[in-house]
Amino acid sequence: MNRRDFTSQVSAAMALWVWAAQAQALSLSDADASAGLKAALDHGAAAAVALLGRTDGFLGNPKVRIPLPGGLESAAKLLRGLGQGQKVDDLVTAMNRAAEAAVPEAKPLLGNAVKQMTVTDAKKILGGGDTSVTQFFAEKTRLPLGDKFLPIVTRATEKVALADKYNAVAGKAAGFGLVKKEDANVQKYVTGKALDGLFLIIGEEERKIRQDPVATGSAILKKVFGAF
Repeated sequence: MNRRDFTSQVSAAMALWVWAAQAQALSLSDADASAGLKAALDHGAAAAVALLGRTDGFLGNPKVRIPLPGGLESAAKLLRGLGQGQKVDDLVTAMNRAAEAAVPEAKPLLGNAVKQMTVTDAKKILGGGDTSVTQFFAEKTRLPLGDKFLPIVTRATEKVALADKYNAVAGKAAGFGLVKKEDANVQKYVTGKALDGLFLIIGEEERKIRQDPVATGSAILKKVFGAF
């Protein structure tokens, strides 16, 4: 067999495999597709809340730890040089503690988003990319989650006197283009970063499910995601 024939046979085999996988996926019932999505989201949300919604969930995790916006790092270094390093550290800690306090509020809203999902949505999402479930729910829930998170973040950052100073300095820095306008308010900045971290971790959990649904120990996840 020459190389060209071998390559053609391999391509044909791969095409057949893809077709078979798609056929299997399409054979899923609407109920199974919806149940699989709900189970995946419940699994991902529970894992994310357990990881992030606790002390040091953000502060102790380099993947999601919330720093000062880049444009304020120079100001932070100046404050440290003036012996105000503890105040800077207190603000960064408060920012991350605020995110940790807000994350548990996500579970009910994520659960409600499942109820709004259509059958067409379910089939499309399941056949999408590695984080298509996460992306769908991020689109549906990011704004209402932000509304839920903001008051919690505000209460947490108000405990640190430097938060008001942050807003004053960041507001001026934004006028010079040193800080993004959306980052010029510490409460809104932390809320945005908390949501980024939440969906990052849910996305990681979704990838794990897609790569090895058997490892979840869930029959419906194995059945639905195993089809893809």
